[in-house]
Amino acid sequence: MANPGTTAVLALLPAAQPLLERAAEADPRAVRPGVPAHAALLYPWLPADRVGAPALDRLRSSLPTGPVRARLTTVERTGGFVGVPVPELRQAATAVRTAFPAWIPYGGRFGADPPVHVTVALDAEPGAAEEIARRTHALLPISTEIAALHVVALTPAGWQVVTELPLTP
Repeated sequence: MANPGTTAVLALLPAAQPLLERAAEADPRAVRPGVPAHAALLYPWLPADRVGAPALDRLRSSLPTGPVRARLTTVERTGGFVGVPVPELRQAATAVRTAFPAWIPYGGRFGADPPVHVTVALDAEPGAAEEIARRTHALLPISTEIAALHVVALTPAGWQVVTELPLTP
């Protein structure tokens, strides 16, 4: 579990929210409360007290120009994890990670440049994970457009948006 002051660079995906809702119907413990559907480009990122104009300027300069169209089409399941890949964000994630090489996604648990995905369920029991994967697949495909990225920080009250970074041409 992350500590207050942890930040992340995310693409919020409201169109994928029904996936989390269906997962919570099958196993409410497998869906993190208060965290909307998203794809992490870099988690963790800087400590919240280090997120200032220089870091945000460097982050902005690494972002794609113009919205990113994404199509969620497949479900991946490994043990109690159920996710939906977002390959269209791969290039943006790699650029953000390259701009901040000291910050390895997920502490390096999945390599230096892991694929981008929407986490639908985490730590689900095997039967629940199978049911969640089935329910998720039934809702796909989902097409969406990502017009902004968000820097979020964990506070004692939960995750809060620090800033929105529009993907302008």
